[in-house]
Amino acid sequence: MTIAQNLADILARIDAARKAAVNPAAATQLVAVSKTVDETGVREALAAGQRVFGENRVQEAQGKFPALKAEFPDLELHLIGPLQSNKVKEACALFDVIQTLDREKLADAFAAERDKMGRCPRLLIQVNTGEEEQKAGVLPREAAALIDYARKRELPLIGLMCIPPVQDDAAPHFALLQKLARDHGLETLSMGMSGDFELAVKFGATHVRVGTAIFGARDQK
Repeated sequence: MTIAQNLADILARIDAARKAAVNPAAATQLVAVSKTVDETGVREALAAGQRVFGENRVQEAQGKFPALKAEFPDLELHLIGPLQSNKVKEACALFDVIQTLDREKLADAFAAERDKMGRCPRLLIQVNTGEEEQKAGVLPREAAALIDYARKRELPLIGLMCIPPVQDDAAPHFALLQKLARDHGLETLSMGMSGDFELAVKFGATHVRVGTAIFGARDQK
């Protein structure tokens, strides 16, 4: 199947999951994860009408998206991979949404860059719902403090993101993220990937991050 066909299939499945859900989000946006996908593949998705993309690394995104964003002004780019503080300047210049705020030091860096540039991407806090040592994200018990800190710094915090452990049933993780967001008045929930996005829709996902089901198996880099 082509990228256009894959996109149509995923969008149809999102729509079906929303219709089957008891209380879905007002809308569920597909983030096409284009990490390791070359410009040709991204252009195929753009030609099919896709406008929201996710990248894991600032440097890789810098190699693909500045020209594409100039050509497609409605293209929206999300950073979905962990971010080092020394990359905040470049990330703020390129990305529209950064989904991986996970510590106060990074919040401080965003605030400083906002004060210099006069703008800051919309932000999501990544919550390490599985409390995995090797994975980025704030621990669930520490999420409230980071949410409060980001708000005190007057950052444009809009929601939460999670990546459940691959071996776990994702449902409890999605339920936890949904509760955290509800408790703190956050409307954006980024959760669900190629293997579980339909389940995430049932738990109120506003954004699902799908890569391999659109672009095929990616080259490992």
